[in-house]
Amino acid sequence: MKTIAFFNSAAGVGKTTLVYHLAAMIADRGEMVLTVDLDPQANLTRMFLAEDELETWSELEFSPAISRALRPMVRGFAYEPSFHIAQISPKLVLFVGDPRLATFEDRWSEAWSNCRDGDRTAFIIMSAFHRQMRQAAEEIDAQWVLIDIGPNLSAINRAALIASERVVIPLGPDLFSLQGLRNLGPSLEAWREIWQKMVTKNPDALLDLPSGVIKPLGYVVMLHGMHGNRPPKAYLRWIDRIPGAYREWVLDEPADKVIDIADDPHCLAMLTHYRSLMPMAMEARKPVFALKPADGAIGAHTEAVRRAYLDFQELAARIVERSGGILR
Repeated sequence: MKTIAFFNSAAGVGKTTLVYHLAAMIADRGEMVLTVDLDPQANLTRMFLAEDELETWSELEFSPAISRALRPMVRGFAYEPSFHIAQISPKLVLFVGDPRLATFEDRWSEAWSNCRDGDRTAFIIMSAFHRQMRQAAEEIDAQWVLIDIGPNLSAINRAALIASERVVIPLGPDLFSLQGLRNLGPSLEAWREIWQKMVTKNPDALLDLPSGVIKPLGYVVMLHGMHGNRPPKAYLRWIDRIPGAYREWVLDEPADKVIDIADDPHCLAMLTHYRSLMPMAMEARKPVFALKPADGAIGAHTEAVRRAYLDFQELAARIVERSGGILR
């Protein structure tokens, strides 16, 4: 099982859309994928599930997606082995999100501080996401766990990232994405270092704790418009600054050398918005690369669908390879 979080503290960079399409592509290639919606906005869940399905989930006392992570906090910290997930396709499963997750922000914040003092309860809370995802992945024999996280540096996101072995950073070609890197990189480094020190104070040797390595795999630039094969000039000034900013703020490396983004090994992909395909895909409730003529993908859309498939196939293969796997 390999866990990968998709995270940027800046909003509006196409993070959820990226997770949705990558999960579908990896599953399409025959690998079992568990997608985990840990964003309280639950946008990934909305992309996967129809309105009637969402209504069924919301009528439960706690969303089954997060109840496993919350029970240690609301039921005397007794860990229970049962969980509920939504089967999207034979190779794709969703750990359903819930807006009520945000109401537990203070508990994770408090737990982080108490771990410094070796509080067993605090370690149970901080490792809750890790255990829920591990057990769910083992139950369905998932090779990949893709985690969608909200766009902020909250205590909940810190717990989610601690449970992630790797992180992919979606970026937009704009000022706010670059500022997001400036905030995100140092935070990841600090959380990683602090967690490594705190786990030495864990009083329960039998408690399953995450490693908290949060290794950066690279970044994906999400473009909202293209002129031919080139982005608009308005984007270029920001795109040119991404390789240096990523090295400086995420990798903590010197950024004195100018590197073209096309030659940057940390750039996993530059993806277009796919224009009219995206609304069509949302209506059909499927990825853009899976659209058929019956969905309205005819004429010029046919080539766009084919291009989208190749783009996501290449990106998925690159992420899988950097995570130590092989995409068939």
